[in-house]
Amino acid sequence: MKNVIGLFAAVLLMVFTSCNSGQQGGGEEGSQETVSVTHNLGTIEVPVNPQRVVVLEFGALENLDAIGVKPVGIAKRALPDYLSKFKDDASIEDVGNITEADIEKINELQPDLIIIGGRLAESYETLSKIAPTYNHANNTEDILGSLENNLTNLGKIFDKEEEFKDAFNEIMAKAEAVKEKADASEDKALVVLHNKGRFSAYGSKSRFAIVHDVLGVKEAKEGLDTHTHGNVASNEFIQQTNPDILFVIDRSAAIGDQALNKADVENKLIQQTNAYKNDKIVYLNSQAWYLAGTGITSVNMMIDEVGSVFN
Repeated sequence: MKNVIGLFAAVLLMVFTSCNSGQQGGGEEGSQETVSVTHNLGTIEVPVNPQRVVVLEFGALENLDAIGVKPVGIAKRALPDYLSKFKDDASIEDVGNITEADIEKINELQPDLIIIGGRLAESYETLSKIAPTYNHANNTEDILGSLENNLTNLGKIFDKEEEFKDAFNEIMAKAEAVKEKADASEDKALVVLHNKGRFSAYGSKSRFAIVHDVLGVKEAKEGLDTHTHGNVASNEFIQQTNPDILFVIDRSAAIGDQALNKADVENKLIQQTNAYKNDKIVYLNSQAWYLAGTGITSVNMMIDEVGSVFN
């Protein structure tokens, strides 16, 4: 009798062990596999293929869209037009904006991963208490390096390393093609941000440094401050700098306010520049340049817009 009971217990143990092993080693949802990734605010341990992702950075949203990942919550306010399908999706919660997260709502969503950008760096510690938080930030001193690092990390997290590697290589090839044209040109450019009638100018190592540091467009004014808000630039400054190309980013349009009137830019002083005379005042996609600029979609758009000047 004891042998029968012992045999029965052994069978039960084998069945339990088999079932438990199947649950843990089966599909993605039951997997306990994690991956360690490092960003500029720390190193985090993230479940591979997280099911519930909150995204508060538009470049990161572009990258997840490229691999078919649908977040449970995003920053819907001021969402770029080219990402409008996410705004119209009622199944995706609005969890704030790229400068201020709705902590309570994010907590309710019980995410496996939260992705933020540099504008939310101060909220990193708070958000990290809810779920592993990744800072999808842009390093203006190494734009392509930070893009590659973000794509590599997202590739590890979502098991899409080859897809992101291919996307990065395509961007590199496109950037190099534009740089060759820019190197062969003597044209010098100035990048300005327009906001409510005022200009700020940006150069190398600034938030819009992709123009000069990646694509090789020569600077019309060297030595500009690299501050996030740029250098205060009057109409007289632009006229005296006399750029051959003037790239204009409209902050008001980017954040949903009234877009600028071209007459506000192309006034009598600006009309004296080579850029105006040669029809090389370029109004950039402000949503991509001001709100994003760290993802596959926006970086491709930015390269194409700069490259169009040299076609």
